[in-house]
Amino acid sequence: MSAAASHLTGRFIPVFSILLVILFAWYIGAVALNAPFQHDLEKRTGNVTTGVAFIEKTLSQPKPTMPAPHQVAQALWKGTFGVKPWSRRSLVYHSWVTLSATLLGFAMGTLLGVVIAISIVHVPALDKSFLPWIITSQTIPILAVAPMIIVLLAAIGVTGLLPKALISTYLSFFPVAVGMVKGLRSPDILHLDLMRTYSATAAQTLWKLRIPASVPFFFASIKVAIAASLIGAIVGELPTGAVAGIGSKLLAGSYYSQTIDIFAALIAGSICAILLVTLVDVVGRFTHRQMGGKA
Repeated sequence: MSAAASHLTGRFIPVFSILLVILFAWYIGAVALNAPFQHDLEKRTGNVTTGVAFIEKTLSQPKPTMPAPHQVAQALWKGTFGVKPWSRRSLVYHSWVTLSATLLGFAMGTLLGVVIAISIVHVPALDKSFLPWIITSQTIPILAVAPMIIVLLAAIGVTGLLPKALISTYLSFFPVAVGMVKGLRSPDILHLDLMRTYSATAAQTLWKLRIPASVPFFFASIKVAIAASLIGAIVGELPTGAVAGIGSKLLAGSYYSQTIDIFAALIAGSICAILLVTLVDVVGRFTHRQMGGKA
């Protein structure tokens, strides 16, 4: 076996092992949670079953308390490939609606976080006066903040994509700001002294030393930020009664007890998060190589 094959095997076997454990526990949980309703249903209909037949019924209920993995997989497949992507029944359509707010909020949050970090590093007073308030802002539950933002913006006629993007911005700017502060302060003191020896201005030191040194911190931060942006976009759809987006699918599923649709929407959101974080990771690795780092 080649070194590459050995590396892949050693990397994916643990992942699939954990996945199998999760699936097994999920099936056990589905049987346990769906069994009471199935017992009650069979008593009322007089069609009592036991053993394997009973387990099969608990795993095939149309509105189960906890859907089985295969039910969620079927709903996910149908919502992704069984309908046209632009159909309102398509998970692709709803995912794109949520992703559009996610990407806009992520872009604004990243820009805001970088600006805040640069300001804190270059204005020492902000470190003690502004940074504590930034940290405090993240202690406020987003479920309390989101309705306030939606209502206040709706009062001045701002609806649609922007309110959801602002909620994503609220969640995403913090990891970027904190990570960039650490990154911008990461250059060795000897390197900073060397820049002073060359009579470099603050701007030159920033562009030629601090920002290159902060790149690893930046990409580590935006991995967290982009996942937080997605959460913010979904949360932003909940108090608005949205008719499109992953949040709207969660709301509709909760209204009509469609737990299968709820789980399918959650997994669709998880897949979106994985794709976004993977994309950031690929860009980070490419940037690292372009800057002369080892692959």
